[in-house]
Amino acid sequence: MTQVTVRFYGSLNDFLAPERRGVGFVHALHGPCSVKDLIESLGPPHPEVDVVLVDGQAVDFSHRVEDGQRLAVYPLFSSIDVTSLVRVGPPPLSELRFLLDVGLGRLSGLLRMLGFDTLWRNDSADAELARVSRDEQRILLTRDLGLLKRSEVVHGYFPRETDPSQQLVEVVRRFRLSEHMRPFTRCIACNASLSAASPEEVRGRVPERVQATFTRFQQCPECKRVFWAGSHHERMQAIIDKLRELEAR
Repeated sequence: MTQVTVRFYGSLNDFLAPERRGVGFVHALHGPCSVKDLIESLGPPHPEVDVVLVDGQAVDFSHRVEDGQRLAVYPLFSSIDVTSLVRVGPPPLSELRFLLDVGLGRLSGLLRMLGFDTLWRNDSADAELARVSRDEQRILLTRDLGLLKRSEVVHGYFPRETDPSQQLVEVVRRFRLSEHMRPFTRCIACNASLSAASPEEVRGRVPERVQATFTRFQQCPECKRVFWAGSHHERMQAIIDKLRELEAR
């Protein structure tokens, strides 16, 4: 029987049983196996893996695992220069755009609040999500490991938290979103880009008290919603300020 020794590092340990976290462990293989298949059989999805060392040498996902080899598997590096190594992690995107599965609807609204192009529907099938993520080069956010392990998925992440506000903090940190935020430029409901609107343009579409109090509005060209800087806007601004503070730590 073929046996290898495997150790996962950093956030990849989140996908392992407690006794396998932060330590090397022996794993038995029952047939030929690629590095990618081995890693995913143990838990971590391939989009979260950046570097794989086999006996100290960086390899790609297609490398065939052999008896007695030692594997070290690393997540995305943020402070160590690994440019000279073979990296299996996805290439950087020119634009950060997101695609969320059916269970992350509230997170989609929060990402739109920050100005990120974020697609979400409550009836999207896994095959469609994987295809759109690949074809449109969108980061797929999902808590469905089976979906994240589909071969079509290149850019993806599994939010560890279950509370949407904490998921937002996690995603902002993971993808370093602070410098890319453009708050209040996108419709939270439908994802379209907002445009400025005069009081005359929104007359009859907002409450009279709002019409009498505010002079600056935004409107969505798709769903026709109107937005203004009321108390809800202030609460969202507080969230944004907190996110920037947290990522700066």
